[in-house]
Amino acid sequence: MKIPISVLVVIYNTSGDVLLIERADRHTFWQSVTGSLDHLNESLRAAAEREVFEETGIQVAVLNPTALQDMHHQVEYEIYPQWRHRYAAGVTKNSEHWFSLLVPQACKITLSPQEHIAYEWLPPELAASKCFSESNRLAIETLFKQAPI
Repeated sequence: MKIPISVLVVIYNTSGDVLLIERADRHTFWQSVTGSLDHLNESLRAAAEREVFEETGIQVAVLNPTALQDMHHQVEYEIYPQWRHRYAAGVTKNSEHWFSLLVPQACKITLSPQEHIAYEWLPPELAASKCFSESNRLAIETLFKQAPI
């Protein structure tokens, strides 16, 4: 069963473009890197680093030590009904914690084909508008209001 605590990592490059990935199980559902904790003792930062690697092939440890930033923001949202079977009975809400990751412009992306089928680098406004998730849109908008590129 999935743990209803997750991370969302907005990946952006030195040109200011945001990486979006298209879900394999839901074509036209574009998002940032997301994923639940693997176990209750996993730190949010460790989960963010693991999910980034699993979904994009990016190894956070080889980047600048300040590349991955905790945005110190979390939201609670209703889990889509079609995905509730992944959680314990009665679990309907998830707590999502936001991170940002700055990568070089020429960063190589290697998708996990079980999870995602395509990726795009987009200006922040376009990336935010393309996300299917409201919290993902807000995370992108919040990052680019706070952090100059």
